[in-house]
Amino acid sequence: MSRQGFFRSARLALMAGGLATGIFASVPAGAQDADTIKIGAPLALTGGLADEGKKQDIVWKMWVEKVNDAGGLQVGDKKMKVELIEYDYQSEGQRAAQLAEKLITDDKVQFLFAPFGSGHTKIVAGVGERYQVPTIACVASSESVFDQSFSHLFGTLSPNGGMTTAMVKFFKQKFPDTKTIAVLGRDDVFPKSMAEGIAKAAEDGGLKVVYKELYPVGTMDHAAALSSIKAAKPDWIYVTGYTQDLILARKQMQDLGVTAPIVTMVTGPSYKEFTEGLGPLANGVTSSSWWHYATSYKGQGVWPTTADFYSDFKAKTGGDPDYVHGSCAAAGEVIADALKRAGTLDKAKVRDAIAATDIQTFYGPIKFGPNGMNLVRELPIIQVQDEAIKVLAPADIKNADMIAMPK
Repeated sequence: MSRQGFFRSARLALMAGGLATGIFASVPAGAQDADTIKIGAPLALTGGLADEGKKQDIVWKMWVEKVNDAGGLQVGDKKMKVELIEYDYQSEGQRAAQLAEKLITDDKVQFLFAPFGSGHTKIVAGVGERYQVPTIACVASSESVFDQSFSHLFGTLSPNGGMTTAMVKFFKQKFPDTKTIAVLGRDDVFPKSMAEGIAKAAEDGGLKVVYKELYPVGTMDHAAALSSIKAAKPDWIYVTGYTQDLILARKQMQDLGVTAPIVTMVTGPSYKEFTEGLGPLANGVTSSSWWHYATSYKGQGVWPTTADFYSDFKAKTGGDPDYVHGSCAAAGEVIADALKRAGTLDKAKVRDAIAATDIQTFYGPIKFGPNGMNLVRELPIIQVQDEAIKVLAPADIKNADMIAMPK
């Protein structure tokens, strides 16, 4: 089958010999398999979610390399090397499910890393649950994904609710005249959840929702919705979607003269693709994020501090990490910690060990609630200023004051 075929894949075993030569070779089948921890990852390396999928790919390879360079993960009285097996599902949910099953039944992985987004995470988690394979989700924050009686799904992001109520409170403090909000969201699991969540939080906070609509996946023109928002004259415009949706919406806002003192795009400014794609048009746009490299967490794992992770990432890529990089790298530490405590690869015991996770990492605390989600914590509120990301809150990592949206 060609490299462009359906199972376009990267099978990586970062063993000591391979690292020395810079070659990533597969672990031979047979005797070595018994001493290898296999983690499977259906990834969106092409298609609409490729930008996000490649971020997961980068940090998972970094983590595996660091682990294997140190001798492997501790399991009982021995250390075991890690093999990461990836397949490109081309941003198509059905293929994600097929490849997750292939990873479990053909490649015999003991763990799954879930793909980007709540929708595709939910699909892959269903496969993991059917085979009772622990699945770690690092880019899924919609409570609805974890409300499926899945006992093998665990997520390193905090619930969406922690991003909405805090933002309403913060903006009302900074701009007391804020009375109305317009909400435009993509009709997809995570963006829809955020749109509904902010509308409820706004109403609970005393704001009037003057516009609230969802746009279909694949929408290439927001002009009608934005014209309606313009007519409503809101004090706060809140748009949810993925990077390309938000870039388009911001450009069309400029063309149509749609503005407000506060413009929020979730989670656009969290990604360098958003600021690079918009240039000066990104200035003033606010958002919230689950992690920022300006934090100063300390903990266990191959990166003892946030600064350690940032330094390695910068050296590897030349750029700054965002919350996707941080959360997904931390997903590996969940597996490492659980194996150390379980002392075995027995699926049931490892699953129970993951459920009991309570650790500090470079990414921050990870402690799973009853539904498998990381418990709520104070999340950064950010804003683009002079085409750079500034942290507005919480106070302990704040590095700028909020500004009104440029007119």
